Amino acid sequence: MTRIPDILLSNGQTIPQFGFGVFQIPPADTAQAVTSALQAGYRHIDTAEGYGNEKEVGEGISGAGLDRADVFVTSKLDNASHRPDDARRAFDRTLGALGSDYVDLFLIHWPLPTKYDGDYVSTWQTLEEFYRDGRARSIGVSNFQPHHLRRLHEECEVPPAVNQIEIHPYFTQPEVRGFCGQHQIAVEAWAPLAQGAVIGDPTIDEIAGRVGKTPAQVVLRWHIERGDIVFPKSATPDRIRENIDIFDFELSGEDVEAITALDRGKRNGPDPDTFDLGAP
Repeated sequence: MTRIPDILLSNGQTIPQFGFGVFQIPPADTAQAVTSALQAGYRHIDTAEGYGNEKEVGEGISGAGLDRADVFVTSKLDNASHRPDDARRAFDRTLGALGSDYVDLFLIHWPLPTKYDGDYVSTWQTLEEFYRDGRARSIGVSNFQPHHLRRLHEECEVPPAVNQIEIHPYFTQPEVRGFCGQHQIAVEAWAPLAQGAVIGDPTIDEIAGRVGKTPAQVVLRWHIERGDIVFPKSATPDRIRENIDIFDFELSGEDVEAITALDRGKRNGPDPDTFDLGAP
């Protein structure tokens, strides 16, 4: 069984550094994909109410025959549910869909600063309730920029344990990663392969050929070497197994630097300061 390293969060909880994402996996395929991932050695599943497959994630965990305590589960608040009472109802829906009385990590999916009168602070304070009552073992955010995070630090009591942001070799996010590092916020990378855009890059191909791994494995290992938490997604069993096969080699410091130098400073996904999809 692959030994996946843990990251220690600021609240004393730990999170597996490598996990399995289910974004854009159709609900009909999700349970089997999750079961396949867990059978391959994954122990960290990342979902969201907005993905529409929380229920199937729960079914996949059950199908793998593992105890709930053996699987780290992350979910995220739906963008239409930022008002405190809506957030409470949404969190209850998440627990019901997953078939669990807790989640290991619950995130605000997007800051949505152009909606809700720019108020994501009361949303965060509602997540603090879930943390204090133990139904969320850790709480965090997703797609928050430093100026969003500063407000939480200034106006709230519980700091975010995690910030999940777009990171890949073409968009390395040094400013956000630096802020998170200074404030003990663990960084998670979504779209770790730039939705496939980095596959075929000559620098990555050269390294892959030299170390005897696929370009995707090299990029995933780059994330691990930099200390980020990463969770690629696939519904294909062979690819699921291939993605996790990155703990039998290391990249040199020069290779890590060469991949980091590919940064183009241009995101593939939405801008967190303007994104409002799904918000009322």
